[in-house]
Amino acid sequence: MKLGLALPWANPQVEVPVARVQRAEQLGFDSVWTAEIYGQDAITPLAFLAAKTERIKLGTAVIQAAARTPSATALAMATLDQLAGGGRAIAGIGLSGPQIVEGWYGQPWGSPNKRLRDYVTIMKKVLQREGPVSHDGPEIRLPYAGPGASGLGKPLKSVLHTNPDLPIFLGTGAPANVKLTAELADGWIPMGYNPESAAVFKPWLEEGLARSGRSWKDLHIQAGTQVILTDDVGTALRGLKPFIGFYVGGMGAKSKNFHKEMMKLRGFPEAAERIQELFLAGKRQEAFAAVPDEYVDQGALIGPRPRIAERFRAWQELGVQGLTLHTRDEGAMELMAELAETHS
Repeated sequence: MKLGLALPWANPQVEVPVARVQRAEQLGFDSVWTAEIYGQDAITPLAFLAAKTERIKLGTAVIQAAARTPSATALAMATLDQLAGGGRAIAGIGLSGPQIVEGWYGQPWGSPNKRLRDYVTIMKKVLQREGPVSHDGPEIRLPYAGPGASGLGKPLKSVLHTNPDLPIFLGTGAPANVKLTAELADGWIPMGYNPESAAVFKPWLEEGLARSGRSWKDLHIQAGTQVILTDDVGTALRGLKPFIGFYVGGMGAKSKNFHKEMMKLRGFPEAAERIQELFLAGKRQEAFAAVPDEYVDQGALIGPRPRIAERFRAWQELGVQGLTLHTRDEGAMELMAELAETHS
């Protein structure tokens, strides 16, 4: 299993921990990952890191599809890849939700599953440079011919000689989008996938793979986990609850919150409803306290060295190709590098 490192992304000031990334590279980490919401973008920090590192892969987990056209995303990631020396960039893309898509980017929510298919298809056409790009999809069309069109649009081909094999990963969690990921993408950045929940996702992945005649070896799974090296498991679990409670309770509308739905799918429907109810009522601390310890602990690597080592074996048995670590602790990074080497 190859290790990745997640970088902080929801800060009032841009924070690029160069020394930590360089240490990860020294420890043999395979990749580093950035993200974005309505704050710093995900691509610029990776371009900065490309100049400070030598081999570690540079991935977005994830950039928001509504923020850029598929052509712009393809060329931004291709530019990053060339600046980094080639073969290092991974384009991880996600949909976000209607509150951000419409409220921040001014784009219609539309049919997100169809839009994601159009998006990936266009990106591949741009990157492969087999000819001028045209696409007649249900959500995205090139050339554009909708309201306000001049009628002068024409198919174009990238001037930049792009890497046709630049990997496209999708960050998905809902059934239809997970199936689409397995059918179409090079990799999957799952939401809520861990040893305890894998059985929920397996039939969706198998259906998607079957649609395109692919097998499990054709889909790179880059899962993620919190890593906290500590003797006080209870305090560590409580420290993660505000982040989870914020997403389950408030990251999305009352009628459409993907994080709440994921908690329900993973076997905690009553807690999910209660957390959202409390959060929307302005009782944030009570909402955070309502996050079950068991939910926080699922798939996380929290505790002293023996507990982390034991729980890491379940990840190894799950067979994911990559595991992105959410940690700022260099000691935890060193431990995970040792465990990955020992169990490889």
